[in-house]
Amino acid sequence: MNLYTALRAGFPADLAATAIDAEGALYSWRDLERGSAMMANWLAKLELPADSRVAVHTDKSVEGLILYLAVLRAGHVYLPLNPAYHAAELAHFIADAAPAVVVCAGRNFGWISKLAFQRGVRWVFTLNDDRSGTLLDRSSQMSDVHAPAERGTDDLAAILYTSGTTGRSKGAMLSHGNLLSNAQTLQSYWDWKRPQPPNLAQSAWPSEGGEPARARPRAGSGDVLLHALPIFHVHGLFVASHGALLNGSKMIWFNRFDPGIVARRLPEATVFMGVPTLYTRLLHEPTLTRDNCAGMRLFISGSAPLLAETWMAWFERTGHQILERYGMSETLMLTSNPCRPADGERRPGTVGRALPGVGLRIVRDDGQACAAGEIGHVQVRGPNVFSGYWQMPEKTAEEFTVDGWFKTGDVGQMDDAGVLTLIGRSKDLIISGGFNVYPAEVEGFLNELPGVGESAVVGVPHPDFGEAVVAVVTARAGQLPAPDALILALKDRIAGFKVPKRVIVQAELPRNAMGKVQKKLLREQYAGLFAAP
Repeated sequence: MNLYTALRAGFPADLAATAIDAEGALYSWRDLERGSAMMANWLAKLELPADSRVAVHTDKSVEGLILYLAVLRAGHVYLPLNPAYHAAELAHFIADAAPAVVVCAGRNFGWISKLAFQRGVRWVFTLNDDRSGTLLDRSSQMSDVHAPAERGTDDLAAILYTSGTTGRSKGAMLSHGNLLSNAQTLQSYWDWKRPQPPNLAQSAWPSEGGEPARARPRAGSGDVLLHALPIFHVHGLFVASHGALLNGSKMIWFNRFDPGIVARRLPEATVFMGVPTLYTRLLHEPTLTRDNCAGMRLFISGSAPLLAETWMAWFERTGHQILERYGMSETLMLTSNPCRPADGERRPGTVGRALPGVGLRIVRDDGQACAAGEIGHVQVRGPNVFSGYWQMPEKTAEEFTVDGWFKTGDVGQMDDAGVLTLIGRSKDLIISGGFNVYPAEVEGFLNELPGVGESAVVGVPHPDFGEAVVAVVTARAGQLPAPDALILALKDRIAGFKVPKRVIVQAELPRNAMGKVQKKLLREQYAGLFAAP
């Protein structure tokens, strides 16, 4: 089944009801239906080859979500890209995925279109977060009736690029079946409450005139999701958006996270999903109180480790226990702390048990199963697990065991009750503010800069971002690189979240007897770099 068809089946009977409140601009369920149909018809008019990739490098907007739905219903493959990516990064994605269409923010059209056309892309359109752009101009002329393309469970729906430890990004291929199975599992396990018929909404597609007045939810109207995450990765696009769409739940939508505004609108919501950084920033808001959160049902955290101190501070401040879960781009959600009290307690520092239908095991280096409490490698399998990496059959084969389990690269331990605790990452992955940073990629850019002999990039504890990227570099003979200049140069080359918060120049890097850089020693040496004075 086409994933769009399944999501559409979750829409309420009253299509005039509010689906999304985007800071006062109301979109009805009919707007999502009509808007995605018009965009899908525009894609059809381009006569694209079957299963064409549509690369999207835009700021967050409701129209961006509608574009995602349009790509699904048109039967093509959605390729979300972090809008913070620069030319060097984007060039690789476009060359590797060979998209037929690229959609970008209008301010970036000049350099992105040149880059895309040089690599054989035929179509480049713009889409802005103020409901403008050539994509909307073209689509607005199309019919608002569209029959979704037929797609099977194993047909490709999306490609998510996740950087590798070698510096080469890998495209994780996710099927319609992967995405739908995980959405349905989470709908049940997280106990999503189906809404009753909500209030009517004013149409916002296409948009004309001013913004309509905000509509507050009615008592007993079911779950309302406060959506403050980006939509270029699993958490915001698949876990959050799919959850609301499949359940027919209204979303309170923010293009950008503002802790003050988000805290003030919590009384209108029942579900919130965030990375740990969002929770730490909300804790600084005086309007975050127990009264403000009295109507909330569920706070969920993921994409990075949540400190136990943050978990406890949130509980003391709001009376709510954050539900931590564990997932990956390649697998979607794998485990979760319990939602219902009857299923057990939520334990800070753990990511819960395997979700229904997901296989989870901990193995030693020799592949043998670990005993309860023993630390080993986390491996998984299930209908949510991807089929492999785009155009990388050898790498795909390496990442799966002979009996079909995916090697996550994470290290953890599982207790007698099946509760998983993640210990670390075997591939030196840094998660800063919920975003994945792979040291080898940053080191590759650093080593090209004037004065840098070699570099080692590590993650160290940070009170706001969870982990901060720190680079330790040595100088080339006769040269002395300036840390601030290196950071400034990197800001023009890579996404901001990958840029080191601090660059440290030292005489040499610590190495073991085999000459390998000992990053563990660097992490220990600079662990207190961002500690409070």
